[in-house]
Amino acid sequence: MGVLINGEWRDEELPQETDRGGQFKRADSQLRNRITSDGSSGFKAEAGRYHLYVAHGCPWAHRTLIFRALKKLDHAITVAYSIPGLRVQGWTFESDPAFPDCTPDTVNGFHYLHEAYTATDARYTGKVTVPTLWDKKTKRIVNNESSEIIRMLNSEFNAVTGDRTDFYPAALRAEIDAINARVYPGVNNGVYRCGFAKSQAAYEEAYDGLFATLDELEERLSRRRYLVGGQITEADWRLFPTLVRFDVAYFSLFKCNKQRIADYPNLSNYMRELYQVPGVAETVKPRYYVINYYSIAKLNPSGIIPKGTPIDLGQPHDRASLAA
Repeated sequence: MGVLINGEWRDEELPQETDRGGQFKRADSQLRNRITSDGSSGFKAEAGRYHLYVAHGCPWAHRTLIFRALKKLDHAITVAYSIPGLRVQGWTFESDPAFPDCTPDTVNGFHYLHEAYTATDARYTGKVTVPTLWDKKTKRIVNNESSEIIRMLNSEFNAVTGDRTDFYPAALRAEIDAINARVYPGVNNGVYRCGFAKSQAAYEEAYDGLFATLDELEERLSRRRYLVGGQITEADWRLFPTLVRFDVAYFSLFKCNKQRIADYPNLSNYMRELYQVPGVAETVKPRYYVINYYSIAKLNPSGIIPKGTPIDLGQPHDRASLAA
């Protein structure tokens, strides 16, 4: 996947991401500053000041694109979209007529995302990941942890946009946090623990945990329309990006092949309802998911990209029959 070691790009992996038993252990994000509405953090929420580096294929980046759309931040925060597929030096930004909705980096002119990291810290050591949130004013990365970026987008720019929709309301935070704590290791990261496992035992443990969690979510959604409370919350938007990638990539390439999301009546209808929320469909690019994941050489050494994209999110859903 590629990393920076003392500011130099290497086509390697971080050894600490695989334990002795072959389990995939995702490294924590390192750049963790915050944007605040009043600027007390040193990074004030201002229109036009911030820039997101994302890739349509990445579920963590997808979260930020959803919040940017739902919180009406399209004109306040600019975006550079990496072309799909992993390249020699990681996430790559360039004009490619084959991918007209992948706009290059017009703010800094970076060709590779790792340039943003070394511009921030010339001796940076670690992974180069999307999403990456850049501050045009100080010319440095603010944050590269998606769970923190979406909370900044949720609350800190309300005065900028006038949109006060709250996907992390105070009354529901404890329950949202509890669901996130189950969904992240079981599903969001669970699919990666299957795909990147380096032993049979590690893979089977991750596989069993993944489908146990999906079964729990399927049962939960048989009783309620959304994961928490009577409204769509952050918990739903953290699960959704994994669901829309599951049948086209994780099921086959990551060996998560017990069931498709299409085989879960409640999860599949719930996924379609979320997709049909205004502004969300434009953030969903299933064909790019196929290209991106099947470009991972260690999982698909032939480099052959499947021709099909077996998912239709525009079908009607039945979620209105459930009380929220």
